[in-house]
Amino acid sequence: MALHWVLDNAHSEVSFSVRHMMFAKVRGNFKSWTGTLSLNPDNYSASSVKVDIAVSSIDTANEQRDGHLRSADFFDVEKYPSITFVSTGVRNEGGKVLIDGDLTIRDVTKSVTLHTEETGKGTDPWGNTRIGFSGSAKVNRKEFGLSWNQTLEAGGVLVGEDITVDIEIQVIGTKG
Repeated sequence: MALHWVLDNAHSEVSFSVRHMMFAKVRGNFKSWTGTLSLNPDNYSASSVKVDIAVSSIDTANEQRDGHLRSADFFDVEKYPSITFVSTGVRNEGGKVLIDGDLTIRDVTKSVTLHTEETGKGTDPWGNTRIGFSGSAKVNRKEFGLSWNQTLEAGGVLVGEDITVDIEIQVIGTKG
């Protein structure tokens, strides 16, 4: 019998990091997101995923910074409330699961490859199969219209251009 797979949001995370003042990393995550999944663990190329992230749920552990990120200087959540990722292909290369897809931020869509790996598989106490995945992608924020910055007196800029997006995902397979 085939398993029906769902994303386990309670045990998954979408996070990011960016350089601040060219030398320190600022990290954050999105607290509210949903996704749909069609998973074939025996043939990843027959799989697909779609994720919708509520940008207003951004959390960098600093409310002032989070408010600035929600403003028109960055994400402009009033006008663009969601970030979406829709896979266009999934492939297995040397033990890595590469998920190609379209990432849309501020109505700008760019192709991105999420480099993931299966981190484990097992049966939970309720008899469901679970699989973990860990992955990351790098994106240039300016390509999505996130261009606000400030030049530093000593040289360089306040906010780096390259963003590392990290995922820790757990999926649940149930019979039925």
